[in-house]
Amino acid sequence: MNKLSSVVALVVFCVTSAVFAQKQDVKPAPTSSVDSKVVDAEAMTLAKAALAAHGGDKFKGIKTLVVRGSVEMTSAAFPQAIPGGFSLAYTGEKYRMEFSTMVQSFKQTFDGIQTNTNVPAGFALPPVNRLGLPLLQRLGDEGFVVSALPVTPKKKLGFRITAPDGYFTDFFLDEKTRQVKGYEAMYEYSGRMFSTSVEIGKYRDIEGVSFPEKYSQRFDLGQLVVYGDFKTKDILINSELAADVFTNVK
Repeated sequence: MNKLSSVVALVVFCVTSAVFAQKQDVKPAPTSSVDSKVVDAEAMTLAKAALAAHGGDKFKGIKTLVVRGSVEMTSAAFPQAIPGGFSLAYTGEKYRMEFSTMVQSFKQTFDGIQTNTNVPAGFALPPVNRLGLPLLQRLGDEGFVVSALPVTPKKKLGFRITAPDGYFTDFFLDEKTRQVKGYEAMYEYSGRMFSTSVEIGKYRDIEGVSFPEKYSQRFDLGQLVVYGDFKTKDILINSELAADVFTNVK
């Protein structure tokens, strides 16, 4: 995979960080283990406030989600912005994602059992329903632990959620609205640590649920760092999806 194709592939991950996906051959970061019996009351209060700020039970109860928009991506290797478009759809563990630029087109589906893609394998995705806002949807579910943020040089208002399998996301909140203004996550793949961080610039309210409308994302795998600026155009929740949307990659 050449550097430019790697940039495109990594941005595919950035796009999918807001949807559910299947588990791949990746591992949680070694520092992500927590005691499931320990409850941090202050962190839990913040987590509940964040969930309420995003729609509460409406946010948790989303059955289907379709998102379409545009993205511009850059990296140290290719500082000139590469424009593209993206679309994604999910229901439960099933998902479909499409990403296209003048360089490469990518389509992938997961029907809950099998993954189908229109390009050769070569890029591993983490279980993205364990990273970012989808993890906030699991607040209160058995095995999903809320804890305080680890000690950092900069004081931030937020909390960490760790899934039963060890994957975690650190959420940072707006002091006034309690909406998530950013988050960070980390995981291990083939002995290498990958990390991603998001800064959300604008939300859109859809039927009482807040979704990111504009956000930037940084994805770091050590030797290559990719940046994406995303603008969402269409957000559809609980809409009916065609039966083959999670199997057809044509």
